[in-house]
Amino acid sequence: MTAANEATDDAKDNDKDHGVLYIGMDLGTSRTAISASNGVRECMFSLVGYPKDHVARKLLGKDVLIGKEAAEKRLSLQFYRPLEKGVLKQDDQKSLKAAADLIRAAIAAARSRKDELIYCVIGAPAQASIRSKEAIIEAARESVDSVMLCSEPFAVAYGLDMLEDALVIDIGAGTADLCRMHGTMPEDADQITIDIAGDAIDEELARLIRESCPGASFSTQMVKDIKERYSFLGDPPERVMVDLPVDGKPTSFDITDSVKAACGIIVPPLIAGLKQLIASFDPEFQHKLRQRVLLAGGGSMIRGLESAIERAMARDMGGGKVIKIEEPIYGGSNGALKIAHDMPKEFWEDLR
Repeated sequence: MTAANEATDDAKDNDKDHGVLYIGMDLGTSRTAISASNGVRECMFSLVGYPKDHVARKLLGKDVLIGKEAAEKRLSLQFYRPLEKGVLKQDDQKSLKAAADLIRAAIAAARSRKDELIYCVIGAPAQASIRSKEAIIEAARESVDSVMLCSEPFAVAYGLDMLEDALVIDIGAGTADLCRMHGTMPEDADQITIDIAGDAIDEELARLIRESCPGASFSTQMVKDIKERYSFLGDPPERVMVDLPVDGKPTSFDITDSVKAACGIIVPPLIAGLKQLIASFDPEFQHKLRQRVLLAGGGSMIRGLESAIERAMARDMGGGKVIKIEEPIYGGSNGALKIAHDMPKEFWEDLR
């Protein structure tokens, strides 16, 4: 390419991007992350709260609270987690409003200029229903000028330029999504959504703590915090000692075995999904998929998970290689931003 051609292409890109803020969003059950073309990156809890009464409204001084602030003030709030297992509860008008408010807050976090158009790509679970996708688009339209959805694992692969000979596992709170990449847009047969993910681990950990810690009191949020701090598979890096109240008195418990057992429930369904996607692929290229399994999403931060998957693949599938991506929280939003930026200007204008 000549210098003149390069200059022409740069001019086209500048014209395409002038007055536009591109945003990639990973809209998750537990967290929502955004990456914007102005360099802003933010992550917030997918939580929305509204004051329960006039006293709460006077105390809080606002009509809607989002993310960490909503979690901290939840006793004064009607509390919503708009997505369940990665899917928007489209039959619940209050959840739809909460989703719109969550998306609005995420878009606002990108700090766009008043004169900018906002073009947004939102990552959705691989096999989200058509109705759920339509509900997400409608919830977003209040805050953006143009919006499209893509598969969350596809966004991860796109952001890493791994569009062929790769198999992505994106583990969120509500679902774990698997997607095989072979140089084209993935079809339904290339994708699997598994309901056993972060929330299921929380539920299992809560059950095991109740069994092993007699009399202990704890909340769902406390269990989630324990998991996010101590989760592991394989040999424990340290004993997991936690203080939980028993009759109001803080009491120390060793829950190492409970944490490991709870985290372990995610491996068998992931292996089943991997086996299905690999076994149904072209036999000539199956070995390439096995050797490039990408691990993404918040659930990928379980210590030792990639090694646990590799051991199971060696036992059940003749081997494989798992690579944990460098930015698990922003992998989906980074890829969605790249998709947004790469789309032609006419594409976005047609969607408006």
